[in-house]
Amino acid sequence: MKNIHTQKLWGGRFTAGISSMVESFTQSLDHDRFLALQDLAGSRAHARMLAAQKILTRQELENILQGLDQIRKEVEQDCFEWDPGLEDVHMNIEKRLTDLIGEPGQKLHTGRSRNDQVALDFRLYVSQAAAEWQEDIRELISVLVNRAEEHARTLLPGYTHLQPAQPVSLAHHLLAYAQMLRRDHQRIENALPRIRVSPLGAAALAGTTYPLDPSMVAGELGVSEVFSNSMDAVSDRDFALEALFAASMIMMHLSRLGEEIILWSNPGFGFIILPEAYATGSSIMPQKKNPDVAELVRGKTGGVFGRLVALLTTMKALPLTYNRDMQEDKEPFIQAHISVSASLQVMAGMMSEIRFDESNMLKALKKGYLNSTELADYLAARGMPFRRAHHLTGQIVAFAEEKGVALEDLSLRELQEFSRLIEQDVFHVLDYQRAVERRNSPGGTGPDSVDRQVQAFRLWLDRKNGGSV
Repeated sequence: MKNIHTQKLWGGRFTAGISSMVESFTQSLDHDRFLALQDLAGSRAHARMLAAQKILTRQELENILQGLDQIRKEVEQDCFEWDPGLEDVHMNIEKRLTDLIGEPGQKLHTGRSRNDQVALDFRLYVSQAAAEWQEDIRELISVLVNRAEEHARTLLPGYTHLQPAQPVSLAHHLLAYAQMLRRDHQRIENALPRIRVSPLGAAALAGTTYPLDPSMVAGELGVSEVFSNSMDAVSDRDFALEALFAASMIMMHLSRLGEEIILWSNPGFGFIILPEAYATGSSIMPQKKNPDVAELVRGKTGGVFGRLVALLTTMKALPLTYNRDMQEDKEPFIQAHISVSASLQVMAGMMSEIRFDESNMLKALKKGYLNSTELADYLAARGMPFRRAHHLTGQIVAFAEEKGVALEDLSLRELQEFSRLIEQDVFHVLDYQRAVERRNSPGGTGPDSVDRQVQAFRLWLDRKNGGSV
């Protein structure tokens, strides 16, 4: 086998080079190069701490910081020359730093290992990704709240078992998804303190003999805590798993919303008109307008689920501490991050432009006998036991079905043949808009309740966005 690099930065005790096949198999640069900016930030903090602890001189610190700044510019301008033979992002940056400033570049790794270094880089990357998800979630919630306010009096069938159940407002329906997304935001918020922990100072697994100050590094990086156990610090990937679980929940909720968009855009429902910017046509059927964006969100959900399971499976049998299997942690998270960010953003764009067909929603209400519960409650309020009222209403529905009319289209005389408790005011009760208006219980679909939900979301968004919605 051809030996590409006969001398590695870690290869002091080796006399032969690694094979090119093993070199290719073991390198992680394809994925961890995405952590370059986090690696540079961690190195800056580590260098400042080493200087504060008198392990580096002030001049060495200056040289290192200048070199790291130069590398950051090269990375940001996409002109950094990555060498797969150097295995990973850490070795590439260290080699470039040494080339730029000489011997001080070799001192930067004092008191740390790639084990605690990569754990820090990855935590910083996951933390940033999760914060971006929160921002995207807030944007989508804002869109849903705006659309809800537009459609506070628009009615459509609410479903159970995908069968028409009761009338609800479109605003109430949209705010249900806003509630799901707010829980996703809260889930991330709860996880962030566990993600933002600095493991730097744990070294390979047992700590170090150098007088390091892990708290200073954490403070430099703006993270909340430092590690408590060096063995756990280098082998913990719970933070990535928690973030992937949050990502999976986000995608599950987006997939549910996507499924409704797919159903509602079908002419059989006809509740929405897809914006052309978020739909595609058919190569053979000119009439088609396909909900491809919603379908792809639904499709990408399985990939995010799979990446959670992949990392769980990687971690499930690893003995303490670091094992090379853990190199496989970054690719699933990075790919999940791409899917989650893109899905949240495209869904916000699509939801802001979708047109709702209020007339088709109203037609669907009338076809489904969705005011049946109103009639049962009406009879119960007049003294009929609810079970009997429920049964009697079912008989009236069957009668109306046989006639091919809605409940509200039956005459008073026809209704009174089933019960003399029914009077003229029943038609007021059977009105769909009034049926919704009566449901102002906490969290209900009534306009007062929906307005309270909207205002609560407005206040929440205002707090989370720093004072401006």
